[in-house]
Amino acid sequence: MRVPDVLAGLDPEQRAVASALSGPVCVIAGAGTGKTRAITHRIAHGVHTGAFDPRRTLAVTFTTRAAGEMRGRLRSLGAEGVQARTFHSAALRQARYFWPQITGADLPEISSSKLPIVGSAASRCRVPTDRTVLRDLASEIEWAKVSNVLPESYVTAAEAAHREVGNVDPESVAKVYAAYEDLKTDRNVLDMEDILLAAVGLLSGHPGVAQQVRSQYHHFVVDEYQDVSPVQQKLLDLWMGERTDVCVVGDPAQTIYSFAGAQPDYLIGFPQRFPGATVVRLFRDYRSTPEVVGVANAVLRAAREAHQGVVLEAQRPPGPKPSFVEHSDELAEASWVAGQIAKLVANGTPQREIAVLFRVNAQSEAYEQALADAGVAYTVRGAERFFDRGEVRQAAMLLRAAVRTTDGAPDAPDAAAATAAVLSSAGWSPAPPAGGGQARERWESLAALVSLAEEVVAAKSGATLADVVDELEARAAAQHAPTADGVTLSSLHSAKGLEWDAVFVVGCHEGTLPLSYAETLAQIEEERRLLYVGVTRAREHLSVSWSLARQPGGRGNRRPSRFLDGVRPGGVARSDHRPERGAGGRGRKSGAPARCRVCGAPLVDAVDRKLGRCGSCPSSMDDALFERLRAWRLERSQEQKVPAYVVFTDATLVAIAESTPVNETQLSAIPGVGRTKLERYGADVLELCREVVEE
Repeated sequence: MRVPDVLAGLDPEQRAVASALSGPVCVIAGAGTGKTRAITHRIAHGVHTGAFDPRRTLAVTFTTRAAGEMRGRLRSLGAEGVQARTFHSAALRQARYFWPQITGADLPEISSSKLPIVGSAASRCRVPTDRTVLRDLASEIEWAKVSNVLPESYVTAAEAAHREVGNVDPESVAKVYAAYEDLKTDRNVLDMEDILLAAVGLLSGHPGVAQQVRSQYHHFVVDEYQDVSPVQQKLLDLWMGERTDVCVVGDPAQTIYSFAGAQPDYLIGFPQRFPGATVVRLFRDYRSTPEVVGVANAVLRAAREAHQGVVLEAQRPPGPKPSFVEHSDELAEASWVAGQIAKLVANGTPQREIAVLFRVNAQSEAYEQALADAGVAYTVRGAERFFDRGEVRQAAMLLRAAVRTTDGAPDAPDAAAATAAVLSSAGWSPAPPAGGGQARERWESLAALVSLAEEVVAAKSGATLADVVDELEARAAAQHAPTADGVTLSSLHSAKGLEWDAVFVVGCHEGTLPLSYAETLAQIEEERRLLYVGVTRAREHLSVSWSLARQPGGRGNRRPSRFLDGVRPGGVARSDHRPERGAGGRGRKSGAPARCRVCGAPLVDAVDRKLGRCGSCPSSMDDALFERLRAWRLERSQEQKVPAYVVFTDATLVAIAESTPVNETQLSAIPGVGRTKLERYGADVLELCREVVEE
């Protein structure tokens, strides 16, 4: 293949990358700008001109899929023989080769899972865990190891990085970490992070090993360099030695894995580390329309580090205008999205070219159900379907058992409160756990089930726990239909590196994007970058949406995400869409034909009478007060060892949160608050009401 063939078709910036064959090179590549094309053509150009020996060239990336794609492209460009591997794959190959030479023994077995050993370590340290906490502990140990943090330094490092592992304090995490390392030594096994550390140890501790590796590899390319961790950077430095023939490629605006140890400072600081380095910025976006690119640039414009990335310039013809849509509640949002997807499919967009992207996996349930109701196939990427998740299966089992143990007696008058009481034993609580990780994901899933039970109560007068279980089973059956080709449901993290014709970024309200536990400036900026990643997945159609309330009829006091300030147009669309009752039994209950304080209609339904209004009339509920009342109710029910609804039903709590009584006379006027409950709980409830009013 002639050299012009390799360089043909590249834009000026891509050609500059491909032509920079010596010295350190740093490529800042925006989303959709063809970075893989640029670096593979650079390698091929180097091979064809004789500047690179393919056998002495190592290209490193972060996923097996990306490494395979790179090898395929290099073969098609006539550059066979170049090694394209992940960091772990390259490190493992070297460790397996050199370990026996240095130690006289085979490399220890690599453990397939950390969880059993972490579980044993936690038991040894008397740290109570469940499977969710074990996963979070395992992830935290991974972060510590790739960040070069030893057990004895963990507490200080964790506090500096604002790390939180559910309800496990840093001192206990450090003890479990130390015990985990001891147990691995006792069992003569390694974990995946040990592979990197073993390679680092062999190269740094044995000059002969380092010399052999450096004689093998002379040229290095590192893709997704913004995701490199301290231990990976250390390994790269040891591979290079005194050489500077390295090309790094990345995008600071797509750094979304800091929680796993990624440090974009290596990319950002590359020109300072290597003065005189060739720096090329790829800014021509070949993926998205000008309208989508405009939204992406606007999202980053207010970022603290906006100058470190690139301002994208669209290369495609104009397309549809992105939509920014506000919904009354999450159910209406999901139903609207499903309807828009059905229209796209009817107009010829393949289902596989459509994606719904959300911040946390538990958000998928509403969209799984809405798509199932609309007859649209879907697949969940990077996570199990909602009803296949372990915590959801366990919760369903607990609820079925609770129904069976009633021996035919009537269920609790408030099925939502009964559901919450049952699921509290599985880890649900009124307030989410501190931090993120598996504990937060588990809580989100259980909270979605409590929310579903509340929908059942709102949709059916006198709904029982058995009705909730029936609804769960009906939805599970509807969502388990086999789907070989369908709409992708994905978290924003799992969507990185992918693209679709049409993308719906949902749940873009404060508390979810950014998540409520994102408190530091760095954490909030990473949440902004997540939105940027979501927006830049869209080629042509883009929708950004949020809801004002969690439940139908709830007080709409949510705010759109701060990241949309200056991004969404002044005339935001407000959907008046209301979901129809579908196969899953979803939908809002219409007001029945007592007197509604809102519309004046007679109240004949028991729940409506307790609320003092029709179920379909707008609620004036103070969400903050309602959540405090629920948390207080849970504490009192646990103290008294009774179900939460025995204290007050959800309907009574809603009525209190709507009327915000300030004295016993006003409180006693609320249905469900009799003399006994007034004497027992009145002072507590009125104090909570006063606190919220004063705030």
